[in-house]
Amino acid sequence: MKGSSVRNTTWDELEVGASAFLERTCTAQDMYLFAHVSGNLNPITLPSGDDPGAKGEPVAPSLWVGSLVSAVLGNLLPGPGSVYRAQSFNFVERVRVGSRLRIEVKCIEKREKPLALFETTVREADGHLVVQGIAEVDAPLTTIVTEAHNLPTIILDDHEHFAPLIAAAKRLPPLPTAVLGPDDRHALGGTVLSAEEGLIVPILIGDGGRIRAAAKDLGVDIGRFEMIDVGDDREASKRAVDLVNTGRAAAIMKGNVGAGPMLAAVMKRDGGLRTGRKLSHAFVLDVPTLEQLLFITDCAINIAPDLSTKVDIVQNGIDLARACGIETPRVGVLSAVETVNPNIPSTLDAAALSKMAERGQIKGGIVDGPLAMDNAMDVTAARTKGITSLVAGRAEVLIVPNLESGNMLAKELTFVARAESAGLVVGARVPIILTSRADNDRARLVSCALAQLYIHWSRTGRSACALPDVSRAAE
Repeated sequence: MKGSSVRNTTWDELEVGASAFLERTCTAQDMYLFAHVSGNLNPITLPSGDDPGAKGEPVAPSLWVGSLVSAVLGNLLPGPGSVYRAQSFNFVERVRVGSRLRIEVKCIEKREKPLALFETTVREADGHLVVQGIAEVDAPLTTIVTEAHNLPTIILDDHEHFAPLIAAAKRLPPLPTAVLGPDDRHALGGTVLSAEEGLIVPILIGDGGRIRAAAKDLGVDIGRFEMIDVGDDREASKRAVDLVNTGRAAAIMKGNVGAGPMLAAVMKRDGGLRTGRKLSHAFVLDVPTLEQLLFITDCAINIAPDLSTKVDIVQNGIDLARACGIETPRVGVLSAVETVNPNIPSTLDAAALSKMAERGQIKGGIVDGPLAMDNAMDVTAARTKGITSLVAGRAEVLIVPNLESGNMLAKELTFVARAESAGLVVGARVPIILTSRADNDRARLVSCALAQLYIHWSRTGRSACALPDVSRAAE
Protein backbone atom coordinates (compact mmCIF):
# COMPACT_ATOMS: atom_id res chain seq x y z
CA MET A 1 0.00 0.00 0.00
CA LYS A 2 1.34 3.40 -0.95
CA GLY A 3 1.29 6.55 1.12
CA SER A 4 2.29 10.16 0.46
CA SER A 5 5.10 11.08 -1.94
CA VAL A 6 8.60 11.93 -0.73
CA ARG A 7 10.96 14.42 -2.45
CA ASN A 8 14.68 14.52 -1.74
CA THR A 9 17.02 17.51 -1.33
CA THR A 10 19.83 17.60 -3.92
CA TRP A 11 23.40 18.68 -3.11
CA ASP A 12 22.80 21.95 -4.95
CA GLU A 13 19.60 22.61 -2.92
CA LEU A 14 21.12 21.60 0.41
CA GLU A 15 21.91 24.47 2.76
CA VAL A 16 24.25 24.46 5.74
CA GLY A 17 22.06 24.59 8.84
CA ALA A 18 19.21 22.58 7.29
CA SER A 19 17.89 19.93 9.65
CA ALA A 20 15.32 17.16 9.94
CA PHE A 21 14.19 14.78 12.64
CA LEU A 22 11.91 11.86 13.41
CA GLU A 23 10.67 10.30 16.64
CA ARG A 24 10.67 6.67 17.54
CA THR A 25 9.82 4.58 20.61
CA CYS A 26 12.09 1.65 21.42
CA THR A 27 10.03 -1.58 21.66
CA ALA A 28 10.69 -5.19 22.60
CA GLN A 29 9.96 -6.14 18.97
CA ASP A 30 12.82 -3.90 17.86
CA MET A 31 15.16 -5.90 20.08
CA TYR A 32 14.00 -9.23 18.68
CA LEU A 33 14.21 -8.04 15.09
CA PHE A 34 17.70 -6.62 15.58
CA ALA A 35 18.82 -9.91 17.12
CA HIS A 36 17.45 -11.82 14.11
CA VAL A 37 19.08 -9.51 11.55
CA SER A 38 22.42 -8.98 13.30
CA GLY A 39 22.83 -12.31 15.06
CA ASN A 40 23.63 -10.42 18.29
CA LEU A 41 22.14 -12.55 21.09
CA ASN A 42 23.71 -10.68 23.99
CA PRO A 43 21.24 -11.47 26.82
CA ILE A 44 21.18 -7.92 28.17
CA THR A 45 19.79 -6.73 24.82
CA LEU A 46 16.86 -9.16 24.76
CA PRO A 47 13.61 -8.94 26.76
CA SER A 48 14.49 -12.20 28.48
CA GLY A 49 17.96 -10.96 29.40
CA ASP A 50 19.20 -10.90 32.99
CA ASP A 51 20.66 -7.43 33.53
CA PRO A 52 20.40 -6.32 37.16
CA GLY A 53 20.60 -2.67 36.15
CA ALA A 54 17.86 -2.90 33.56
CA LYS A 55 14.97 -2.89 36.03
CA GLY A 56 13.14 -5.44 33.96
CA GLU A 57 13.84 -3.80 30.56
CA PRO A 58 16.67 -4.77 28.20
CA VAL A 59 19.38 -2.39 27.01
CA ALA A 60 18.94 -1.51 23.34
CA PRO A 61 22.01 -2.45 21.26
CA SER A 62 23.98 0.72 20.58
CA LEU A 63 24.12 0.13 16.85
CA TRP A 64 20.33 -0.28 16.75
CA VAL A 65 20.10 3.24 18.20
CA GLY A 66 22.69 4.48 15.73
CA SER A 67 20.87 2.86 12.82
CA LEU A 68 17.93 5.19 13.39
CA VAL A 69 20.08 8.03 12.03
CA SER A 70 20.11 6.37 8.62
CA ALA A 71 16.30 6.59 8.53
CA VAL A 72 16.45 10.39 8.77
CA LEU A 73 19.24 10.69 6.20
CA GLY A 74 17.65 8.26 3.74
CA ASN A 75 14.04 9.36 4.13
CA LEU A 76 14.13 13.07 5.01
CA LEU A 77 17.44 14.91 4.57
CA PRO A 78 19.00 14.68 2.08
CA GLY A 79 16.49 11.86 1.44
CA PRO A 80 16.15 9.29 -1.38
CA GLY A 81 19.38 8.78 -3.30
CA SER A 82 21.69 9.54 -0.35
CA VAL A 83 24.67 7.24 0.16
CA TYR A 84 26.77 6.94 3.34
CA ARG A 85 30.53 7.43 3.22
CA ALA A 86 31.23 7.33 6.97
CA GLN A 87 29.58 7.68 10.36
CA SER A 88 31.05 8.25 13.81
CA PHE A 89 29.14 7.71 17.06
CA ASN A 90 29.70 8.59 20.68
CA PHE A 91 27.27 6.62 22.85
CA VAL A 92 26.64 8.83 25.87
CA GLU A 93 23.75 6.96 27.54
CA ARG A 94 21.91 3.65 27.18
CA VAL A 95 18.45 3.27 25.68
CA ARG A 96 15.88 0.85 27.11
CA VAL A 97 12.58 -0.54 25.91
CA GLY A 98 9.92 2.16 26.24
CA SER A 99 12.30 5.08 25.64
CA ARG A 100 10.87 7.76 23.35
CA LEU A 101 13.67 9.03 21.08
CA ARG A 102 14.14 12.08 18.86
CA ILE A 103 16.65 11.47 16.06
CA GLU A 104 17.94 14.60 14.33
CA VAL A 105 20.44 15.42 11.58
CA LYS A 106 21.81 18.89 10.76
CA CYS A 107 23.96 19.86 7.78
CA ILE A 108 27.16 21.45 9.10
CA GLU A 109 29.35 21.57 5.99
CA LYS A 110 29.25 21.09 2.21
CA ARG A 111 32.47 19.82 0.67
CA GLU A 112 33.42 18.85 -2.86
CA LYS A 113 30.30 17.80 -4.68
CA PRO A 114 28.43 15.57 -3.71
CA LEU A 115 29.86 15.25 -0.15
CA ALA A 116 28.06 16.82 2.81
CA LEU A 117 28.64 16.52 6.56
CA PHE A 118 25.84 16.19 9.09
CA GLU A 119 25.79 16.45 12.85
CA THR A 120 23.72 13.51 14.13
CA THR A 121 22.09 13.29 17.56
CA VAL A 122 19.69 11.01 19.37
CA ARG A 123 17.96 12.35 22.47
CA GLU A 124 15.42 11.12 24.97
CA ALA A 125 12.02 12.85 24.94
CA ASP A 126 13.19 15.07 27.80
CA GLY A 127 16.15 16.32 25.73
CA HIS A 128 18.75 14.12 27.42
CA LEU A 129 21.57 13.33 24.95
CA VAL A 130 21.96 9.64 24.13
CA VAL A 131 24.11 9.52 20.99
CA GLN A 132 26.06 12.09 19.00
CA GLY A 133 28.23 11.80 15.92
CA ILE A 134 29.14 12.99 12.43
CA ALA A 135 27.82 11.53 9.17
CA GLU A 136 29.61 11.90 5.83
CA VAL A 137 27.06 11.51 3.05
CA ASP A 138 27.04 11.71 -0.73
CA ALA A 139 23.92 13.82 -1.28
CA PRO A 140 21.81 13.09 -4.37
CA LEU A 141 22.56 15.10 -7.51
CA THR A 142 19.18 14.70 -9.16
CA THR A 143 15.67 15.22 -7.87
CA ILE A 144 13.88 12.04 -6.85
CA VAL A 145 10.17 11.93 -6.02
CA THR A 146 9.02 8.55 -4.75
CA GLU A 147 6.03 7.08 -3.00
CA ALA A 148 6.39 6.21 0.67
CA HIS A 149 5.83 2.46 0.92
CA ASN A 150 4.60 0.51 3.92
CA LEU A 151 6.87 -2.45 4.57
CA PRO A 152 5.47 -6.00 4.57
CA THR A 153 4.14 -7.05 7.95
CA ILE A 154 6.49 -9.08 10.13
CA ILE A 155 4.82 -11.36 12.67
CA LEU A 156 6.69 -12.08 15.89
CA ASP A 157 5.29 -14.58 18.36
CA ASP A 158 5.94 -12.49 21.44
CA HIS A 159 2.92 -13.72 23.39
CA GLU A 160 3.19 -16.77 25.64
CA HIS A 161 -0.39 -17.83 26.29
CA PHE A 162 0.31 -21.37 27.46
CA ALA A 163 2.74 -20.46 30.25
CA PRO A 164 0.00 -18.98 32.51
CA LEU A 165 -2.10 -22.12 32.02
CA ILE A 166 0.79 -24.37 33.01
CA ALA A 167 1.67 -22.17 35.99
CA ALA A 168 -1.92 -22.22 37.24
CA ALA A 169 -2.21 -25.99 36.81
CA LYS A 170 1.01 -26.55 38.75
CA ARG A 171 -0.60 -24.91 41.77
CA LEU A 172 -3.23 -27.66 41.82
CA PRO A 173 -2.76 -31.22 43.16
CA PRO A 174 -1.28 -33.63 40.56
CA LEU A 175 -3.93 -35.46 38.57
CA PRO A 176 -3.94 -39.29 38.72
CA THR A 177 -3.98 -40.10 35.00
CA ALA A 178 -4.37 -43.38 33.13
CA VAL A 179 -1.97 -43.15 30.17
CA LEU A 180 -2.71 -45.47 27.26
CA GLY A 181 0.19 -46.78 25.19
CA PRO A 182 3.10 -44.57 26.33
CA ASP A 183 5.49 -46.66 24.28
CA ASP A 184 7.19 -44.18 21.94
CA ARG A 185 9.33 -41.08 22.40
CA HIS A 186 6.52 -38.56 22.11
CA ALA A 187 3.91 -40.35 24.21
CA LEU A 188 6.29 -41.31 27.01
CA GLY A 189 8.29 -38.09 26.82
CA GLY A 190 5.16 -35.97 27.24
CA THR A 191 4.00 -38.19 30.10
CA VAL A 192 7.29 -37.95 31.97
CA LEU A 193 7.53 -34.18 31.40
CA SER A 194 4.00 -33.66 32.72
CA ALA A 195 4.78 -35.77 35.77
CA GLU A 196 8.03 -33.91 36.44
CA GLU A 197 6.16 -30.60 36.21
CA GLY A 198 3.75 -31.83 38.86
CA LEU A 199 0.66 -31.92 36.64
CA ILE A 200 -0.10 -35.66 36.67
CA VAL A 201 0.64 -38.89 38.49
CA PRO A 202 0.71 -41.31 35.54
CA ILE A 203 -0.43 -44.91 35.54
CA LEU A 204 1.18 -46.47 32.48
CA ILE A 205 -1.07 -48.95 30.64
CA GLY A 206 0.19 -50.91 27.66
CA ASP A 207 2.81 -53.34 26.44
CA GLY A 208 5.37 -53.34 29.27
CA GLY A 209 8.26 -54.36 27.05
CA ARG A 210 7.65 -51.59 24.57
CA ILE A 211 7.17 -49.02 27.34
CA ARG A 212 10.45 -50.00 28.99
CA ALA A 213 12.22 -49.90 25.61
CA ALA A 214 10.91 -46.37 25.00
CA ALA A 215 12.10 -45.36 28.47
CA LYS A 216 15.57 -46.74 27.76
CA ASP A 217 15.64 -44.91 24.43
CA LEU A 218 14.74 -41.64 26.21
CA GLY A 219 17.06 -42.29 29.13
CA VAL A 220 14.32 -41.81 31.72
CA ASP A 221 13.50 -43.77 34.87
CA ILE A 222 9.91 -45.02 34.92
CA GLY A 223 10.36 -47.24 37.97
CA ARG A 224 8.56 -44.64 40.10
CA PHE A 225 5.37 -45.00 38.01
CA GLU A 226 2.76 -47.72 38.32
CA MET A 227 2.55 -49.88 35.21
CA ILE A 228 -0.24 -52.19 34.02
CA ASP A 229 1.15 -54.57 31.41
CA VAL A 230 -1.54 -55.10 28.75
CA GLY A 231 -0.76 -55.94 25.14
CA ASP A 232 -4.12 -55.15 23.52
CA ASP A 233 -5.44 -51.59 22.93
CA ARG A 234 -9.03 -52.58 23.70
CA GLU A 235 -8.10 -54.23 26.95
CA ALA A 236 -5.85 -51.30 27.86
CA SER A 237 -8.73 -48.89 27.22
CA LYS A 238 -11.06 -50.99 29.37
CA ARG A 239 -8.51 -50.99 32.19
CA ALA A 240 -8.20 -47.18 31.97
CA VAL A 241 -11.98 -46.76 32.27
CA ASP A 242 -12.03 -49.20 35.21
CA LEU A 243 -9.39 -47.06 36.97
CA VAL A 244 -11.69 -44.05 36.64
CA ASN A 245 -14.73 -45.99 37.83
CA THR A 246 -12.88 -47.16 40.92
CA GLY A 247 -11.63 -43.67 41.71
CA ARG A 248 -7.96 -44.40 41.04
CA ALA A 249 -7.71 -42.12 37.97
CA ALA A 250 -9.20 -38.68 37.38
CA ALA A 251 -8.25 -38.37 33.70
CA ILE A 252 -7.33 -40.49 30.70
CA MET A 253 -4.46 -39.64 28.38
CA LYS A 254 -4.08 -41.07 24.88
CA GLY A 255 -0.59 -42.17 23.95
CA ASN A 256 0.55 -44.29 21.01
CA VAL A 257 -2.85 -45.94 20.48
CA GLY A 258 -5.75 -45.34 18.14
CA ALA A 259 -8.55 -43.15 19.42
CA GLY A 260 -11.23 -45.67 18.38
CA PRO A 261 -10.74 -48.36 21.08
CA MET A 262 -10.31 -45.73 23.80
CA LEU A 263 -13.47 -43.84 22.88
CA ALA A 264 -15.42 -47.07 22.49
CA ALA A 265 -14.56 -48.00 26.09
CA VAL A 266 -15.44 -44.50 27.30
CA MET A 267 -18.80 -44.52 25.47
CA LYS A 268 -19.99 -47.97 26.61
CA ARG A 269 -23.49 -47.80 28.05
CA ASP A 270 -22.57 -50.15 30.88
CA GLY A 271 -19.37 -49.33 32.71
CA GLY A 272 -18.37 -46.44 30.47
CA LEU A 273 -17.93 -42.78 31.32
CA ARG A 274 -21.00 -41.26 29.68
CA THR A 275 -22.80 -38.23 31.08
CA GLY A 276 -25.93 -36.46 29.94
CA ARG A 277 -23.81 -34.43 27.51
CA LYS A 278 -22.18 -35.58 24.30
CA LEU A 279 -18.39 -35.72 24.10
CA SER A 280 -16.53 -33.16 21.99
CA HIS A 281 -12.92 -32.28 21.33
CA ALA A 282 -11.42 -28.79 21.41
CA PHE A 283 -8.12 -27.59 20.06
CA VAL A 284 -6.64 -24.80 22.18
CA LEU A 285 -4.24 -22.74 20.11
CA ASP A 286 -1.58 -20.14 20.84
CA VAL A 287 -1.56 -18.34 17.47
CA PRO A 288 1.31 -15.87 16.82
CA THR A 289 -1.03 -13.27 15.30
CA LEU A 290 -3.53 -13.30 18.18
CA GLU A 291 -3.31 -11.69 21.60
CA GLN A 292 -5.52 -14.34 23.20
CA LEU A 293 -6.02 -18.08 23.15
CA LEU A 294 -8.17 -19.52 20.36
CA PHE A 295 -10.48 -22.52 20.93
CA ILE A 296 -11.70 -24.55 17.93
CA THR A 297 -14.29 -27.29 18.35
CA ASP A 298 -15.24 -30.04 17.44
CA CYS A 299 -12.19 -31.34 15.66
CA ALA A 300 -11.90 -35.04 16.50
CA ILE A 301 -15.09 -36.69 17.80
CA ASN A 302 -18.33 -35.71 16.05
CA ILE A 303 -18.02 -36.13 12.29
CA ALA A 304 -21.21 -34.39 11.09
CA PRO A 305 -22.98 -33.13 14.22
CA ASP A 306 -26.68 -32.29 14.15
CA LEU A 307 -28.14 -29.30 15.99
CA SER A 308 -28.61 -31.08 19.31
CA THR A 309 -25.01 -32.29 19.22
CA LYS A 310 -23.80 -28.79 18.37
CA VAL A 311 -25.55 -27.48 21.46
CA ASP A 312 -23.34 -29.73 23.58
CA ILE A 313 -20.27 -28.85 21.51
CA VAL A 314 -20.88 -25.14 22.13
CA GLN A 315 -21.48 -25.65 25.84
CA ASN A 316 -18.37 -27.81 26.19
CA GLY A 317 -16.31 -25.16 24.39
CA ILE A 318 -17.63 -22.39 26.62
CA ASP A 319 -16.92 -24.42 29.76
CA LEU A 320 -13.33 -25.18 28.71
CA ALA A 321 -12.67 -21.53 27.83
CA ARG A 322 -14.05 -20.44 31.21
CA ALA A 323 -11.84 -23.01 32.92
CA CYS A 324 -8.89 -21.35 31.17
CA GLY A 325 -9.72 -17.94 32.60
CA ILE A 326 -12.02 -16.37 29.99
CA GLU A 327 -14.92 -15.16 32.10
CA THR A 328 -17.51 -14.82 29.31
CA PRO A 329 -16.21 -16.44 26.12
CA ARG A 330 -17.17 -14.99 22.78
CA VAL A 331 -18.32 -17.84 20.54
CA GLY A 332 -18.43 -17.54 16.77
CA VAL A 333 -20.41 -20.24 14.92
CA LEU A 334 -18.72 -20.61 11.55
CA SER A 335 -20.09 -21.16 8.10
CA ALA A 336 -19.10 -20.14 4.59
CA VAL A 337 -21.17 -16.96 4.79
CA GLU A 338 -22.46 -14.64 7.50
CA THR A 339 -26.12 -14.64 6.40
CA VAL A 340 -28.73 -17.33 6.91
CA ASN A 341 -29.12 -19.34 3.71
CA PRO A 342 -31.55 -22.30 3.61
CA ASN A 343 -29.28 -23.97 1.06
CA ILE A 344 -26.39 -24.01 3.56
CA PRO A 345 -27.57 -26.05 6.58
CA SER A 346 -24.72 -24.85 8.81
CA THR A 347 -26.08 -21.28 8.62
CA LEU A 348 -29.44 -22.49 9.96
CA ASP A 349 -27.74 -24.33 12.84
CA ALA A 350 -25.63 -21.26 13.60
CA ALA A 351 -28.66 -18.98 13.78
CA ALA A 352 -30.47 -21.47 16.03
CA LEU A 353 -27.47 -21.76 18.37
CA SER A 354 -27.23 -17.99 18.62
CA LYS A 355 -30.91 -17.71 19.56
CA MET A 356 -30.65 -20.62 22.02
CA ALA A 357 -27.83 -18.81 23.81
CA GLU A 358 -29.97 -15.67 24.01
CA ARG A 359 -32.76 -17.74 25.59
CA GLY A 360 -30.45 -19.36 28.16
CA GLN A 361 -30.38 -22.83 26.61
CA ILE A 362 -26.63 -22.38 26.25
CA LYS A 363 -25.01 -20.70 29.23
CA GLY A 364 -21.87 -18.79 30.14
CA GLY A 365 -20.88 -17.29 26.79
CA ILE A 366 -21.93 -14.87 24.06
CA VAL A 367 -22.81 -16.84 20.93
CA ASP A 368 -23.30 -15.40 17.45
CA GLY A 369 -23.60 -16.88 14.00
CA PRO A 370 -23.47 -17.58 11.22
CA LEU A 371 -20.10 -15.93 10.80
CA ALA A 372 -17.54 -16.48 8.07
CA MET A 373 -13.96 -16.93 9.25
CA ASP A 374 -12.89 -13.44 8.18
CA ASN A 375 -15.57 -11.55 10.05
CA ALA A 376 -15.35 -13.84 13.06
CA MET A 377 -11.69 -12.97 13.58
CA ASP A 378 -11.16 -9.53 12.03
CA VAL A 379 -12.99 -6.41 13.24
CA THR A 380 -12.34 -4.53 9.99
CA ALA A 381 -13.81 -7.36 7.91
CA ALA A 382 -16.89 -7.42 10.15
CA ARG A 383 -17.38 -3.66 9.87
CA THR A 384 -16.88 -3.73 6.12
CA LYS A 385 -19.74 -6.20 5.85
CA GLY A 386 -21.90 -4.17 8.20
CA ILE A 387 -22.02 -6.76 10.96
CA THR A 388 -22.88 -5.39 14.39
CA SER A 389 -22.09 -7.99 17.02
CA LEU A 390 -20.32 -8.51 20.33
CA VAL A 391 -18.58 -11.52 18.79
CA ALA A 392 -17.77 -10.54 15.20
CA GLY A 393 -14.07 -9.78 14.85
CA ARG A 394 -13.39 -10.84 18.45
CA ALA A 395 -14.27 -14.54 18.62
CA GLU A 396 -12.37 -16.60 21.18
CA VAL A 397 -14.20 -19.91 20.57
CA LEU A 398 -14.90 -21.07 17.02
CA ILE A 399 -17.62 -23.66 16.39
CA VAL A 400 -16.98 -25.41 13.07
CA PRO A 401 -19.67 -27.02 10.90
CA ASN A 402 -18.11 -30.49 10.98
CA LEU A 403 -15.06 -32.45 12.00
CA GLU A 404 -13.32 -32.12 8.63
CA SER A 405 -13.41 -28.33 8.57
CA GLY A 406 -12.35 -28.08 12.21
CA ASN A 407 -9.47 -30.49 11.87
CA MET A 408 -8.20 -28.76 8.74
CA LEU A 409 -8.53 -25.29 10.26
CA ALA A 410 -6.64 -26.23 13.43
CA LYS A 411 -3.88 -28.02 11.56
CA GLU A 412 -3.50 -25.21 9.04
CA LEU A 413 -2.96 -22.81 11.93
CA THR A 414 -0.50 -25.24 13.50
CA PHE A 415 1.58 -26.17 10.46
CA VAL A 416 1.24 -23.03 8.32
CA ALA A 417 0.77 -20.20 10.85
CA ARG A 418 3.09 -21.85 13.41
CA ALA A 419 0.50 -21.95 16.19
CA GLU A 420 1.17 -24.10 19.24
CA SER A 421 -1.66 -26.50 19.98
CA ALA A 422 -3.11 -28.59 22.77
CA GLY A 423 -6.29 -30.61 22.92
CA LEU A 424 -8.88 -31.98 25.31
CA VAL A 425 -12.06 -34.02 25.10
CA VAL A 426 -14.80 -32.98 27.52
CA GLY A 427 -18.31 -34.22 28.12
CA ALA A 428 -17.32 -37.50 29.78
CA ARG A 429 -17.10 -37.97 33.54
CA VAL A 430 -13.40 -37.12 33.37
CA PRO A 431 -11.40 -35.11 30.82
CA ILE A 432 -9.64 -37.08 28.11
CA ILE A 433 -6.24 -35.77 27.03
CA LEU A 434 -6.44 -36.49 23.31
CA THR A 435 -3.39 -35.47 21.29
CA SER A 436 -2.07 -36.62 17.94
CA ARG A 437 0.58 -39.31 17.98
CA ALA A 438 2.80 -36.77 16.18
CA ASP A 439 2.38 -34.09 18.87
CA ASN A 440 5.49 -33.13 20.82
CA ASP A 441 6.07 -33.16 24.58
CA ARG A 442 5.02 -29.52 24.92
CA ALA A 443 1.58 -30.19 23.39
CA ARG A 444 1.02 -33.04 25.84
CA LEU A 445 2.17 -30.94 28.78
CA VAL A 446 -0.27 -28.14 27.93
CA SER A 447 -3.05 -30.68 27.35
CA CYS A 448 -2.45 -32.06 30.85
CA ALA A 449 -2.69 -28.50 32.16
CA LEU A 450 -6.04 -28.12 30.39
CA ALA A 451 -7.31 -31.27 32.10
CA GLN A 452 -6.21 -29.94 35.48
CA LEU A 453 -7.90 -26.59 34.95
CA TYR A 454 -11.09 -28.15 33.61
CA ILE A 455 -11.46 -30.46 36.59
CA HIS A 456 -10.84 -27.59 39.01
CA TRP A 457 -13.46 -25.45 37.26
CA SER A 458 -15.96 -28.34 37.17
CA ARG A 459 -15.60 -28.92 40.89
CA THR A 460 -15.46 -25.32 42.12
CA GLY A 461 -17.11 -23.20 39.42
CA ARG A 462 -14.00 -20.99 39.43
CA SER A 463 -11.03 -20.77 37.12
CA ALA A 464 -7.61 -21.42 38.64
CA CYS A 465 -6.06 -18.86 36.31
CA ALA A 466 -6.78 -15.37 35.12
CA LEU A 467 -5.67 -14.59 31.58
CA PRO A 468 -5.24 -10.99 30.39
CA ASP A 469 -8.42 -9.97 28.54
CA VAL A 470 -6.78 -7.97 25.78
CA SER A 471 -9.78 -7.90 23.42
CA ARG A 472 -12.12 -6.41 25.99
CA ALA A 473 -9.55 -3.97 27.32
CA ALA A 474 -9.24 -2.52 23.84
CA GLU A 475 -12.94 -1.72 23.55
